[in-house]
Amino acid sequence: MSPSLQVELVQRKPFSSAEHEAVLSIARTAAVLEHGMAEALKEHGLTPTQYNALRILRGAGQEGLCRNEVRDRLIARVPDTTRLLDRLAEMGLVVRAREGEDRRFVRTRITRAGLELIAPLDAVMTALHRRQLGHLGREQLRRLIELLEDARATAE
Repeated sequence: MSPSLQVELVQRKPFSSAEHEAVLSIARTAAVLEHGMAEALKEHGLTPTQYNALRILRGAGQEGLCRNEVRDRLIARVPDTTRLLDRLAEMGLVVRAREGEDRRFVRTRITRAGLELIAPLDAVMTALHRRQLGHLGREQLRRLIELLEDARATAE
């Protein structure tokens, strides 16, 4: 069995409440999982947020998305989606173009280079996620997903 969060954090005093321990446990688990993802993506020159943005744009297809649509679909909220998309454009992974009568409206699309970069990462991420959580089994994973959905629904 894994060590408790209190042992892992070398905390001598008990948590102030079960809710407090749960929030810290979720945050700690997210950090551990994200670190694994960051390490797997590092050799491909991407951060988890950049990878997430590219996957979102791949899903949008040739239609692409505007900045706010990308921002709203990101897993983790970022303070400056424009800078994120600018960085991906500098890397040649996305293109941005003003469209329509409203010159403020800029549509972003993934490029062939972006598609070629993330295509092999699908298998890398699937293998990583299996290593990280596969030991829980299908039933426990489904229950975990439901519990996290419930937590998010009341937290937002």
